Amino acid sequence: MAKGLIEFTPKGMYVPLADVYIDPSAAVEKAFLTHAHSDHARPGSSVYFAHYQSAPILKHRLGNPQISSYQYGESLMVNGVKFSFHPSGHVPGSAQIRVEYNGEIWVAGGDYKVENDGLSIPFEPVKCHTFITESTFGLPIYQWQKQELVFNQINEWWKANQEKKMASVIFAYSLGKAQRILQNVNHEIGEVYVHGSIANMNEACEAAGFKLKPWKILNSGIGKESTKTALIIAPPSAAGTTWLNKLEPYSDAVASGWMAVRGSRRRLSADKGFVLSDHADWDGLNYAVEASGAKKIIVSHGFTAAYARWLNEQGYEAIEEGLSFSEE
Repeated sequence: MAKGLIEFTPKGMYVPLADVYIDPSAAVEKAFLTHAHSDHARPGSSVYFAHYQSAPILKHRLGNPQISSYQYGESLMVNGVKFSFHPSGHVPGSAQIRVEYNGEIWVAGGDYKVENDGLSIPFEPVKCHTFITESTFGLPIYQWQKQELVFNQINEWWKANQEKKMASVIFAYSLGKAQRILQNVNHEIGEVYVHGSIANMNEACEAAGFKLKPWKILNSGIGKESTKTALIIAPPSAAGTTWLNKLEPYSDAVASGWMAVRGSRRRLSADKGFVLSDHADWDGLNYAVEASGAKKIIVSHGFTAAYARWLNEQGYEAIEEGLSFSEE
């Protein structure tokens, strides 16, 4: 178990000097959150600390909890420990959390990506002594194309479906991936509709100050003639539902980093797979680790054993710790 400013406990990352948790897995008194994905932001804590753009999203997801929100770079003291939030580039409002005491600096990276997605505030390296990194895609086989190329592929697929008078349904997580697709597809091709759960998240993001491109909620009042030429963004949970069946004929696709592995699309029974992730790829992980300036690296979730072993081979002091985060 890693000892120091941040310790790993059954409830998650714990800062004992401040008596607070970071992304706790259970209800606690004080919870610092890196972002609003449900595997990092769980209900029941007395008070939450987060970046201010996460606050409307957290209120939507957690039932209007007590939230203390902060700008990037703004610091606060808790029992003599200095905390601040810094851009992680993962999803709207996401942050790395910097923890400092007596000159010792640790950074909990949370989930992050280093490519500018055109929506989230881009990732910024934070210098520290110990860096806690994810490794969701911590193997050399995971190398992302520039997102411009991926969105060109999505646009071409959409246009090809239009010619066949088929709706284009793309599955993406409701927070982050859905808005990223909305912002980067070519809206000159046609209208963009979204599933109700994504509509709710779009509204929360807009309340947080994000200016989203035009979208419409897909409801019973929308006729099939409209959807035949549209792009429809839906959560993965919509696959195989009555809601989806009403859109026939349609072509469906999955936007995920896991599409980089041959056979993943086939297992999900989708027509198309686009390699698009809100997590860093192999090169992105290594860039973030090097840019942190840290000599000690804690690999918190993902391919922890493989990535920690690689980092040790490169001269870092790397260890693995198991945290139950999963959302891609």
